[in-house]
Amino acid sequence: MVDFLSFRDDEPGQEPAVTFEAFAGQTNATAVRIEPGDDARALLPSLDRISLVEVNFPVFGDGRGYSAARILREAGYTGELRAVGDVLVDQIVAMRRCGFDSFRPDHPFDQTAVDAALARYADVYQKTVDGRAPVWAKRHPETTHG
Repeated sequence: MVDFLSFRDDEPGQEPAVTFEAFAGQTNATAVRIEPGDDARALLPSLDRISLVEVNFPVFGDGRGYSAARILREAGYTGELRAVGDVLVDQIVAMRRCGFDSFRPDHPFDQTAVDAALARYADVYQKTVDGRAPVWAKRHPETTHG
């Protein structure tokens, strides 16, 4: 069983993440936790000092964290982006595509299930931040915008 999963080459962030509200009032915090309803765009001016962003998923069906991840990655955030909470193994592929590179689920993952989920689909359909070319771009390489 896996209680922490990382796709980064560096060491995972160990600093405690402060709340979104607390981060706004501090100049020395380097880790922040985003809850559903927090606007990730407020972090954009501080991306250069943030080494870890935890995005909380209190229930697996709340997808607002996916948007937060994509906003941060598209803005150039290169630090650790960790999904925490009620994260399910079948969400890992979509979360990776949005930019998450580490996971700390409430309930440990079965490594065999993780490996199967990551190997399940060779192609993707949507363009996103992970750099994988969607199927339509493979079919029509002359199309650069879609």
